[in-house]
This record gives sequence, C-alpha cells and structure tokens, in this order.
Amino acid sequence: MSEANSYASKPWLALYTPGLPHEIEAAHRDALSLFRAAVARAADKPALVYFDGVVTYAELDRMSDALATALLTRGFSAGDRCAVYMQNMPQFPIAVLGAWKAGGIAVPINPMNRERELTLMLEDCAPKALVCLDQLCAEVIATLPQDVARPDIILTTSALDLQTRNDRGVLPAARMATPDGAQDLLATIAAHRDAPVARTTPKPDDIAFLVYTSGTTGLPKAAMNTHANIAFNAQAIANWYSAQDGDSILGLAPLFHVTGLIAHVVKSWHLAAPLILCFRFEPGVVLDALVEHRPAFTVSAITAFIALLSNPACTPEKFESLKVIVSGGAPIPPAVVDEFRARTGHYIHSGYGLTETNAGVIAVPHKANAPVDPASGALAIGVPKFNASVWIADENGMPAPVGEAGEIVVSGPSVSPGYWNKPKETAEAMRSDGFRTGDVAFMDAQGWFYIVDRKKDMIVASGFKVWPREVEDVLYTHPAVREAAVIGVTDPYRGETVKAVVSLKPGATATAADLDAHCRAKMAAYKRPQQIEIVEELPKTVTGKILRRMLR
Repeated sequence: MSEANSYASKPWLALYTPGLPHEIEAAHRDALSLFRAAVARAADKPALVYFDGVVTYAELDRMSDALATALLTRGFSAGDRCAVYMQNMPQFPIAVLGAWKAGGIAVPINPMNRERELTLMLEDCAPKALVCLDQLCAEVIATLPQDVARPDIILTTSALDLQTRNDRGVLPAARMATPDGAQDLLATIAAHRDAPVARTTPKPDDIAFLVYTSGTTGLPKAAMNTHANIAFNAQAIANWYSAQDGDSILGLAPLFHVTGLIAHVVKSWHLAAPLILCFRFEPGVVLDALVEHRPAFTVSAITAFIALLSNPACTPEKFESLKVIVSGGAPIPPAVVDEFRARTGHYIHSGYGLTETNAGVIAVPHKANAPVDPASGALAIGVPKFNASVWIADENGMPAPVGEAGEIVVSGPSVSPGYWNKPKETAEAMRSDGFRTGDVAFMDAQGWFYIVDRKKDMIVASGFKVWPREVEDVLYTHPAVREAAVIGVTDPYRGETVKAVVSLKPGATATAADLDAHCRAKMAAYKRPQQIEIVEELPKTVTGKILRRMLR
C-alpha cells in the first residue's frame, strides 16, 4: 500500500483536525453499559422528546426494565430476536433497550416494508418477539399468509402514546384496538413495573442489532452489528463533531436505519442528551421542532434538506441552535450545499458509511469544508475517521494509486463481522484486508475521498464509461432542478444511453430542451443525457435515497 494511501500515516488529521488523535478508545465496550452510564449522570434529564411529551433517562430505564421482565416471563431468552417495526417514536428505543436487557438482539424493520419484505425478514431471523406500531399490525401483520410463522410475542403501540398534542401534521387521528393475539406495549410495561429485574450486561462481541441492508440486488441481508461496533462508532461520531455532553439531537434519520440507530439513538446515550423525535419526516413539522426544541445536531439524507429548502417556512432563524448538520446515505451535489448555506447560514458536512460499518467511517471534519474535485465536479465525502482504515482497491484488488478510481475497502472497530446466516456473502464482502463496499471512489493526495458511484450503476455508452453521479451533479447546477437521477437505458446503436429523470423546485419552470442545453454546455457529448424526463417526484427509500432501480 502506498504511503499516501496508508492508514498509519493519516496526514489529513493534522491538516484538517489539528489536535485530534489518530485513534480513540471507546469509553464503553457495549452499548447497554453506555446507556446505563447516561442514566447514572442524567437520571432526571430528558432522554426522549416527542412533540410535547418527555421521557427522562430514569423513566426510560424503568420502562425498558419492565419490558425486559415481560419478555422474559413470556419465554424470551438470551440470543432471541426482537423485531421493532415502527416510525420514529419513543417506543422504539424502549423496545431496543428491553430486548438487550433480556439478553436479546434488536431487529429494526423499515415501517414502509409490506407483506413480501416482512415475510422474508421473519423467515430469515425468526424473531421471538415483535414490538409494532398498531397501524402496521392491522395493515401488514394481520394480512401475512397463514404459513408465515408469527413471533410468539406481539406487542402493539400507538403513535399517539407518550404525548398529548396529537399533531395532525404527522400523527394519526385515532388509536387502533389491540388485535387478538397481541398485547398493548405500555399496558404490559405498567404491569411489570414492580417486578424484579435481571441485570444483563452484554459482551462486546454480542450482536446488538440485525440491520437489514436495502436489498438493492437480490434478497436483503442482515448485518450483525455488535455492541462493540455501535458503542465505538457512537463515540467516534460525537468526538468527530466536538459534541458536548447534553447536546440535543434532532432525529431526522429513520431510527430503523443504521444512521438513525447510531448517530441518533446510541449517540444520544453517549452524550446523555435528549433525542427529539417527530414520528416521520414532514418539512413543516421538522421546522417547527427546530424552533421549539433547539437541537444542536442532526443528520439526514440530502433529499430531506432539499425538502426543507423547498418549504416556504424555511428561514435562517429556524436553524440558529444547530452546531453541526451532517448528510450521508447518498452523494451530495455541491450546488445544494452552496444553496443551503446561502439560505440558512449553515454548512452541510458530508459523511459516508454503510449498514456494515455502523454509520459513518469517512466524514468532513467539524471545522473543515469539503473540496470539490476540479475534474469531475464531485464534492469530497470527507477523510477517514478515528481508527478507520480506508483504501481504494483497483480491478485486481490491489491498492490503487492516488487519484485513480476503485472500490472503497474499510476495516476497523466499527465494521460488522458479517451477515446473519449468510456465510458465503460474508466471505465475499468481509475479507482479510477489509470490507468490500461496492462503492467506487478515489482519494486525492491530501487524503480526501470522492465517491464516483456504485459499481452496478455505471453506464457504458458506445464503449465509454459514464458515472451517473457526475451527470447528476451537473443537472443540480441548473437553478430549476430540485432532484435528479441518471440511469442507463437500452439503446440499439450505443448499447446503453444516458437518461435523466428530474423534478423541479416549487414554482420553477424548465423544459427538457432547457436542461439539455445546460448539459451540452457543461459536459462531454457521450455523458450528456440523450433522454430527459421531468416528473413531479422521484421514487425514494424512507431514508430519502433516490431509487435508481425503480426508475430502471
């Protein structure tokens, strides 16, 4: 490995984060001990804020103790899985802690998943328990085929619990009745409040979460994220952004997603800080929460920040309390970062991580601005964080020279040991020299990394390689473009050709011809979209990542 690509040298830490160590030692080797430390020093302070509802650290500890006792009395045992199937609400971390205290593994499930996806996950990880939003129990669980094995323990809960304001911007109009075969979560907790509690402490290598990947190809895989993985990276994220004890966090990222789990839930425990939850992302509600609760930190996909900019109520005053804003999960167009800073006064820090790395392992340091590559126009995703070894593999699996594109390879204490019940996939991805991410990037001489694209998204037009990311960045510089996605489509002459699908900013007008002229002026002919389609909305995951595969 060349010196410029060497993990050991890490010259960028001295350049961009003077005074920071190359490595850090996690204060807690398991996430449950990290939470208990927060309870010890902040028992009467808010742990969870949900509209007008507040749950203190002491209350969160008692509620999760009672849930653990209830699970154990119903036959839950060490190593069993507890699926958590709901939106961003206080019952989510209660369920996670309850599962851990009972010696189990929490399995967060995307609340947008329906019968097919849920069936695959239930069959894969066979959860003993399910803690579920009442609406999802009625709409999805009740409609599963009869031959699908349900969890033995089903607890349902309402989005209207643990608050009284009943905000109609996002919350349902009414509670739903607890279905046959299920029990109410909060009633179950209340019934076990005074019962003796078994004090479980996980080992660092015990699995804390099974987090399912997005399943962009084939069946979804569950990364086995250990207590040591998540405790380490929660501390690393906090230290990277100079967070202070008690700095409140606005939970924009979905909690079922690895970003929400680590950078919101577990990080809040590391800081003994309030986690502010809004059920689901709705721009007006989020802007209100910024004013009402004054958070210090938030992270989300760039599409969420684009949506906030598009809201008429978006003003600089709304963002005054924030110290750090981070975006990851999808490449960030430089034009959006510039517009966001001009409109709000805040810089968006890029970050890069995966389910398998327990959120970010590459990020823009707190006091730095990411450079833009002059050749491609791509915004840097950052530099490797504490204890993370990151390098670029060429087509032969060897270290690529500085500036040459290849696959990102990561190793370090935040990397998952593998996939649940999938030894073949684990062996293919988790190799002796690091985790193969499938993302194509390059590193410059100063240690900055730049994402090119996913391997599978590359377009080959008349023999020329076209990376969708580069074309999308050009489209985002047009003043009317709100969102853009570029895909390859079959072409009888070129084999593949480039197609762009875009949505426009509210009130903006542009034609396909306008966008074509914009692209003609800014990129080589073989990269230019031969087809441009303007739509109202682009398809996205619940985390806000644009779904190119649905467009294809």
